[in-house]
Amino acid sequence: MKPLDADRQKTISPVLALFIFVILAAVGGWGGYKIAHKPGVSGPSTNGASVQTDKAAGVTDKSTFKDSSDGILKEGGIEGEGNFHIDRPGGVSQTVYLTSSTVDLSKYVGKKVKVWGQTYQGQKAGWLMDVGLVEIQ
Repeated sequence: MKPLDADRQKTISPVLALFIFVILAAVGGWGGYKIAHKPGVSGPSTNGASVQTDKAAGVTDKSTFKDSSDGILKEGGIEGEGNFHIDRPGGVSQTVYLTSSTVDLSKYVGKKVKVWGQTYQGQKAGWLMDVGLVEIQ
């Protein structure tokens, strides 16, 4: 039997090290994704009940959704931010761009509504809101 070279016993090939790193990164990324995306966990937590009527839809806990706006709901966002918007008096700078993780806003297009939600920082939108509750005015 031929003994192994002493220098070879102490080193790991760069290819093997890279392979181990990729496997660990993939497992860590997948585990992080599974933790962050647990079923039933999304958006801000709310304590309110849901409502779905002809006049309103969403989560009734207005303390969670402190920001509000009203006007005619229209389709279209701005450069990939929001799917809908509310035109308000005062020009384009007063437009509220909307998205919603809880309400199907497409049912309210063309109607005068009041929305409650949580404001987020937009890259293009001056005001970007995730709507939690919508009421027809």
